[in-house]
Amino acid sequence: MRFGICILPEAPWRHTRPRWQRAEEMGFDHAWTYDHLVWGGLPDSQWFSCIPTLTAAAAVTSRIGLGAFVMSPNFRHPASLAREVQTVADISDGRLLVGLGAGGSPDDTILGQPDVTVRERVDRLQEFTRLLDRMLTDDHVSDHGEFFSVRDMRLVGGPVRDRIPLILAGNGPRSVRFAARHGDGWVTTGAGADNLDDWFGGVARSCRIFEESVADRPDGKAVDRYLSVDSSPRNSLESVGLFDEIVGRAGELGFTDVIVHWPRDTEPYRARLEVLEVIAQRGLA
Repeated sequence: MRFGICILPEAPWRHTRPRWQRAEEMGFDHAWTYDHLVWGGLPDSQWFSCIPTLTAAAAVTSRIGLGAFVMSPNFRHPASLAREVQTVADISDGRLLVGLGAGGSPDDTILGQPDVTVRERVDRLQEFTRLLDRMLTDDHVSDHGEFFSVRDMRLVGGPVRDRIPLILAGNGPRSVRFAARHGDGWVTTGAGADNLDDWFGGVARSCRIFEESVADRPDGKAVDRYLSVDSSPRNSLESVGLFDEIVGRAGELGFTDVIVHWPRDTEPYRARLEVLEVIAQRGLA
């Protein structure tokens, strides 16, 4: 099992920089941040951008993986994102983890775009992902799709896709299948539930869909599985015992990675930093 931690980009860099450095010192395998214009969970909070934050984190760390949790087509075009991804992967010496998801409100309304259905969001994400993949692999990419067009996008110097994993978010069956067949990793938050057993029951159903779909991959490639454990009805850092229970149950379902959130003083992700410190001190593994 590998361990990741998500640090919300809600405070100026002088406050969050020590958290990224401490996450590496604690032994986490990867650290993540959200990618939104405004996040619905803290709509009145100060908020900072994902790509510059990951770039800054790359400059003050040396080992830990750096992830976007997750980017969406709501306010991004795959061509401009491809260039940003290429750049951060270079600066971080190949430590970037690119999470991609379908997106939602309020990001999808801020730029005044027309409303899209859930099905259209998934269609858009799949087109976005395929085109981004091409532009990180091939030079002179042109395409005209339903949602995105590009004309002669350049990738001078050769492919960079082999060191930029695409980790695809999915909770619904269609997105889980797409992640299993086209991603380097699958990340899920599970579905809403009132208790931990019901939440893990829903996650287990998604795992079965994933396992059926990944078996059909033509390349036979193994796909990493990431579980955002704080999306459950319980915060994993309530206690060391609960953390161990949740991680154990994730491992039984075949997850290769779990992601927790840096403790906050208020909801969401309210927890005691002392619990995180104890877990780190004894060794995450």
